[in-house]
Amino acid sequence: MNPFDLSPSLHAALDRPVWSSLNGGHRHLALGGPLAQRYPRDIGPFAALASEDPPAWMALAELLLPGEAAMLVTPGPAAAPADAGLVSTPLEPVLQMAATRELPASSLPFAVLGEADVEAMRVLAGLTNPGPFAARTHQLGEFIGIREGGELAAMTGERMRPDGAIEVSAVCVHPAYRGKAYARHLLAERTRRIAAGGRLPFLHVYPSNRGAIALYESLGYVVRNQLHLTRVMRAG
Repeated sequence: MNPFDLSPSLHAALDRPVWSSLNGGHRHLALGGPLAQRYPRDIGPFAALASEDPPAWMALAELLLPGEAAMLVTPGPAAAPADAGLVSTPLEPVLQMAATRELPASSLPFAVLGEADVEAMRVLAGLTNPGPFAARTHQLGEFIGIREGGELAAMTGERMRPDGAIEVSAVCVHPAYRGKAYARHLLAERTRRIAAGGRLPFLHVYPSNRGAIALYESLGYVVRNQLHLTRVMRAG
Protein backbone atom coordinates (compact mmCIF):
# COMPACT_ATOMS: atom_id res chain seq x y z
CA MET A 1 0.00 0.00 0.00
CA ASN A 2 1.96 2.99 -1.23
CA PRO A 3 -0.09 6.20 -1.13
CA PHE A 4 1.93 7.65 -3.96
CA ASP A 5 0.69 4.85 -6.22
CA LEU A 6 -2.95 5.73 -5.59
CA SER A 7 -5.28 6.75 -8.37
CA PRO A 8 -5.66 10.49 -9.11
CA SER A 9 -9.29 10.28 -7.97
CA LEU A 10 -8.33 8.91 -4.54
CA HIS A 11 -5.61 11.54 -4.16
CA ALA A 12 -8.24 14.20 -4.93
CA ALA A 13 -10.67 12.64 -2.44
CA LEU A 14 -8.05 12.63 0.31
CA ASP A 15 -7.28 16.29 -0.31
CA ARG A 16 -10.91 17.05 0.63
CA PRO A 17 -11.57 14.36 3.24
CA VAL A 18 -14.73 15.82 4.78
CA TRP A 19 -16.51 16.48 1.48
CA SER A 20 -15.38 13.10 0.13
CA SER A 21 -16.62 11.35 3.26
CA LEU A 22 -20.01 13.08 3.29
CA ASN A 23 -20.40 12.09 -0.36
CA GLY A 24 -18.87 8.65 0.20
CA GLY A 25 -19.03 6.29 3.14
CA HIS A 26 -20.94 8.78 5.31
CA ARG A 27 -23.45 10.00 2.76
CA HIS A 28 -26.19 8.60 5.01
CA LEU A 29 -25.13 11.11 7.70
CA ALA A 30 -24.77 14.16 5.44
CA LEU A 31 -26.91 17.22 6.07
CA GLY A 32 -27.16 19.87 3.37
CA GLY A 33 -27.20 19.84 -0.41
CA PRO A 34 -25.00 20.05 -3.50
CA LEU A 35 -23.21 23.24 -2.42
CA ALA A 36 -22.41 22.60 1.26
CA GLN A 37 -22.77 19.72 3.70
CA ARG A 38 -22.11 18.99 7.35
CA TYR A 39 -22.25 16.22 9.93
CA PRO A 40 -25.08 16.24 12.50
CA ARG A 41 -24.20 18.31 15.56
CA ASP A 42 -24.16 15.32 17.89
CA ILE A 43 -21.63 13.55 15.66
CA GLY A 44 -19.11 16.31 15.08
CA PRO A 45 -18.43 19.88 13.92
CA PHE A 46 -17.00 19.06 10.49
CA ALA A 47 -18.49 20.61 7.36
CA ALA A 48 -17.42 21.02 3.74
CA LEU A 49 -18.01 23.09 0.62
CA ALA A 50 -18.45 21.87 -2.94
CA SER A 51 -16.39 24.89 -4.03
CA GLU A 52 -15.31 28.22 -2.60
CA ASP A 53 -17.75 30.19 -4.72
CA PRO A 54 -19.97 32.62 -2.73
CA PRO A 55 -23.16 30.51 -3.14
CA ALA A 56 -21.43 27.57 -1.42
CA TRP A 57 -20.44 29.73 1.56
CA MET A 58 -23.99 31.04 1.82
CA ALA A 59 -25.31 27.48 1.71
CA LEU A 60 -22.94 26.59 4.57
CA ALA A 61 -24.23 29.54 6.60
CA GLU A 62 -27.75 28.15 6.25
CA LEU A 63 -26.60 24.89 7.88
CA LEU A 64 -25.33 26.66 11.02
CA LEU A 65 -27.20 28.24 13.90
CA PRO A 66 -26.31 31.84 14.85
CA GLY A 67 -23.07 31.68 16.82
CA GLU A 68 -22.42 28.05 15.84
CA ALA A 69 -19.00 27.04 14.50
CA ALA A 70 -17.96 24.36 12.02
CA MET A 71 -14.55 23.02 11.02
CA LEU A 72 -13.35 22.85 7.41
CA VAL A 73 -10.43 20.69 6.17
CA THR A 74 -9.23 21.89 2.78
CA PRO A 75 -6.17 21.58 0.50
CA GLY A 76 -5.69 25.35 0.45
CA PRO A 77 -6.55 28.33 2.70
CA ALA A 78 -10.28 28.95 3.06
CA ALA A 79 -11.82 32.35 3.78
CA ALA A 80 -15.50 33.22 3.75
CA PRO A 81 -16.57 36.19 1.62
CA ALA A 82 -17.69 39.24 3.56
CA ASP A 83 -21.34 38.95 2.57
CA ALA A 84 -21.79 35.28 3.53
CA GLY A 85 -22.59 36.00 7.18
CA LEU A 86 -19.66 33.89 8.33
CA VAL A 87 -16.45 34.56 10.24
CA SER A 88 -13.58 32.29 9.22
CA THR A 89 -10.47 31.79 11.33
CA PRO A 90 -7.43 29.84 10.06
CA LEU A 91 -6.03 27.36 12.57
CA GLU A 92 -2.85 25.30 12.72
CA PRO A 93 -2.58 23.13 9.59
CA VAL A 94 -2.61 19.35 9.83
CA LEU A 95 -0.43 16.72 8.20
CA GLN A 96 -2.27 13.92 6.46
CA MET A 97 -0.38 10.65 6.75
CA ALA A 98 -1.16 7.43 4.88
CA ALA A 99 -0.20 3.81 5.59
CA THR A 100 2.37 2.17 3.33
CA ARG A 101 2.65 -1.39 4.62
CA GLU A 102 0.74 -4.29 6.08
CA LEU A 103 0.89 -4.73 9.85
CA PRO A 104 0.52 -7.88 11.98
CA ALA A 105 -2.43 -8.49 14.29
CA SER A 106 -2.18 -7.04 17.80
CA SER A 107 -0.51 -9.27 20.35
CA LEU A 108 -2.61 -7.72 23.15
CA PRO A 109 -6.23 -8.63 23.91
CA PHE A 110 -8.66 -5.94 22.77
CA ALA A 111 -12.41 -5.58 22.36
CA VAL A 112 -14.65 -4.07 19.71
CA LEU A 113 -16.51 -1.27 21.52
CA GLY A 114 -20.26 -0.78 21.24
CA GLU A 115 -23.18 1.21 22.60
CA ALA A 116 -22.60 -0.13 26.12
CA ASP A 117 -19.13 1.47 26.08
CA VAL A 118 -20.16 4.96 24.94
CA GLU A 119 -19.97 6.65 28.34
CA ALA A 120 -16.52 5.16 29.01
CA MET A 121 -15.40 6.27 25.55
CA ARG A 122 -16.55 9.83 26.18
CA VAL A 123 -14.81 9.92 29.57
CA LEU A 124 -11.56 8.70 28.02
CA ALA A 125 -11.84 11.23 25.18
CA GLY A 126 -12.44 13.97 27.74
CA LEU A 127 -9.27 13.00 29.60
CA THR A 128 -7.05 12.86 26.52
CA ASN A 129 -8.60 15.38 24.07
CA PRO A 130 -8.00 13.47 20.81
CA GLY A 131 -10.23 15.88 18.89
CA PRO A 132 -13.97 16.51 18.70
CA PHE A 133 -15.86 13.66 20.37
CA ALA A 134 -19.60 14.25 20.66
CA ALA A 135 -22.52 12.09 21.77
CA ARG A 136 -22.61 10.06 18.51
CA THR A 137 -19.01 10.33 17.30
CA HIS A 138 -18.63 6.62 17.97
CA GLN A 139 -21.11 5.94 15.14
CA LEU A 140 -18.62 7.13 12.52
CA GLY A 141 -16.99 3.68 12.40
CA GLU A 142 -15.61 0.80 14.39
CA PHE A 143 -13.83 1.50 17.68
CA ILE A 144 -11.58 -0.94 19.52
CA GLY A 145 -10.23 -0.70 23.05
CA ILE A 146 -8.17 -2.27 25.81
CA ARG A 147 -9.57 -2.64 29.32
CA GLU A 148 -7.73 -2.97 32.62
CA GLY A 149 -9.59 -3.84 35.79
CA GLY A 150 -12.90 -3.12 34.13
CA GLU A 151 -11.78 0.37 33.07
CA LEU A 152 -11.32 1.50 29.46
CA ALA A 153 -7.56 2.10 29.37
CA ALA A 154 -7.12 2.89 25.67
CA MET A 155 -9.06 3.08 22.42
CA THR A 156 -8.89 4.10 18.80
CA GLY A 157 -11.47 4.29 16.06
CA GLU A 158 -12.49 5.51 12.64
CA ARG A 159 -13.68 8.89 11.40
CA MET A 160 -13.75 10.10 7.77
CA ARG A 161 -14.66 7.53 5.11
CA PRO A 162 -13.92 8.71 1.56
CA ASP A 163 -14.60 5.94 -0.92
CA GLY A 164 -11.47 3.74 -0.89
CA ALA A 165 -10.04 5.01 2.41
CA ILE A 166 -10.82 5.21 6.14
CA GLU A 167 -9.33 7.64 8.65
CA VAL A 168 -7.85 6.34 11.90
CA SER A 169 -8.86 8.65 14.73
CA ALA A 170 -9.36 9.07 18.49
CA VAL A 171 -6.11 7.38 19.54
CA CYS A 172 -6.47 7.69 23.32
CA VAL A 173 -4.63 6.25 26.32
CA HIS A 174 -5.80 6.91 29.87
CA PRO A 175 -3.07 8.81 31.79
CA ALA A 176 -2.94 6.00 34.38
CA TYR A 177 -2.06 3.41 31.72
CA ARG A 178 0.57 5.15 29.63
CA GLY A 179 3.93 3.55 28.95
CA LYS A 180 2.43 0.15 28.02
CA ALA A 181 2.46 0.64 24.22
CA TYR A 182 -1.34 0.50 24.10
CA ALA A 183 -1.51 3.26 21.48
CA ARG A 184 0.95 1.41 19.24
CA HIS A 185 -0.95 -1.88 19.51
CA LEU A 186 -4.37 -0.37 18.88
CA LEU A 187 -3.16 1.83 16.05
CA ALA A 188 -1.48 -1.15 14.38
CA GLU A 189 -4.62 -3.27 14.77
CA ARG A 190 -6.90 -0.49 13.49
CA THR A 191 -4.58 -0.02 10.49
CA ARG A 192 -4.55 -3.76 9.81
CA ARG A 193 -8.33 -4.05 9.97
CA ILE A 194 -8.88 -1.14 7.59
CA ALA A 195 -6.33 -2.49 5.10
CA ALA A 196 -7.84 -5.99 5.33
CA GLY A 197 -11.09 -4.46 4.10
CA GLY A 198 -9.35 -3.19 0.98
CA ARG A 199 -9.21 0.47 2.02
CA LEU A 200 -6.29 2.83 2.61
CA PRO A 201 -5.73 3.76 6.28
CA PHE A 202 -4.89 7.43 6.79
CA LEU A 203 -4.85 9.90 9.68
CA HIS A 204 -4.29 13.53 10.57
CA VAL A 205 -1.81 15.00 13.05
CA TYR A 206 -0.58 18.46 13.96
CA PRO A 207 2.99 19.14 12.75
CA SER A 208 3.92 20.15 16.30
CA ASN A 209 3.01 16.72 17.71
CA ARG A 210 6.39 15.16 17.08
CA GLY A 211 5.85 12.23 19.43
CA ALA A 212 2.73 11.10 17.60
CA ILE A 213 4.38 11.58 14.20
CA ALA A 214 7.31 9.41 15.27
CA LEU A 215 4.88 6.67 16.36
CA TYR A 216 2.99 6.81 13.09
CA GLU A 217 6.20 6.75 11.05
CA SER A 218 7.41 3.68 12.98
CA LEU A 219 4.24 1.90 11.83
CA GLY A 220 4.81 2.77 8.19
CA TYR A 221 2.77 5.96 7.83
CA VAL A 222 4.18 8.71 5.62
CA VAL A 223 3.10 12.29 5.06
CA ARG A 224 0.94 12.57 1.95
CA ASN A 225 -0.04 16.23 2.19
CA GLN A 226 -0.50 19.20 4.50
CA LEU A 227 -4.11 20.37 4.77
CA HIS A 228 -5.62 23.59 6.09
CA LEU A 229 -7.94 23.67 9.08
CA THR A 230 -10.40 26.56 9.30
CA ARG A 231 -12.96 27.42 11.96
CA VAL A 232 -16.07 28.99 10.46
CA MET A 233 -18.73 30.61 12.65
CA ARG A 234 -22.09 32.02 11.64
CA ALA A 235 -22.42 35.64 12.73
CA GLY A 236 -24.93 36.46 15.42
